[in-house]
Amino acid sequence: MIDLTGKIALITGGTSGIGYTTAGVLKKLGADVTVTGRNREALDKVASELGVHAIFADQAKVSDLESLATQVKSRHGGIDILFINAGISAFAPIEQFTEAQFDDIMNINFRGAFFTLQKFLPVLNDGASVINLGSINAYTGMQNTAVYAASKAALNSLTRTAATELAPRNIRVNAVNPGPVNTPIFGKLGMSDDDIKAFSATMQKRIPLSRFGEPSDIAHVVAFLASDTANFITGAEYNIDGGTNVNPVLN
Repeated sequence: MIDLTGKIALITGGTSGIGYTTAGVLKKLGADVTVTGRNREALDKVASELGVHAIFADQAKVSDLESLATQVKSRHGGIDILFINAGISAFAPIEQFTEAQFDDIMNINFRGAFFTLQKFLPVLNDGASVINLGSINAYTGMQNTAVYAASKAALNSLTRTAATELAPRNIRVNAVNPGPVNTPIFGKLGMSDDDIKAFSATMQKRIPLSRFGEPSDIAHVVAFLASDTANFITGAEYNIDGGTNVNPVLN
């Protein structure tokens, strides 16, 4: 049984989907959890529903990250678990992708994740665990995902470098790479219910376990990596994809 009693955790982008579910799992396992988000109403809701602390912060803004680190340090002194989860996606062919879309994705998914880690280095307790939310898209070559996939590939590369640099402090840095997961992200992309159903049917044929993942499938791996049970694991990536990555390249 994983026990996170006494651990202090921060989850960026914790108001929905994987972040929200992970906050609930870590809380149930005994951690004191803080989540961030860019929607104040959603933050109030998650704080009320899960009994966690919520702070407004935009991962794309370094000034917000500096303020966040200051607030967390003031409240807790240091943290034991940092789940860098906040991220966005947009899918389009390379020739149709705009500069604004490129900047939005990179500013949150990679630049923002990088500076989240940087600003929290003084707040991380020695022996802490950092988990980055990657994606199997970093490896699949799936069409229409060029920028999103690149942002996650960059984040996975950062995971390996940070694992080396932070090892002297016994801080472990790992990544989880979800495959298709049932989260609100499809609705945010403007897909209709019919489009989502058609996409799901097509994707499930390519997944050996024949289903989409659930946020809880990711959350429990994050909890494991956050725990002392995983204290000899760093610089690793966990594909949580129902076996998708053992299939041929997705098209």
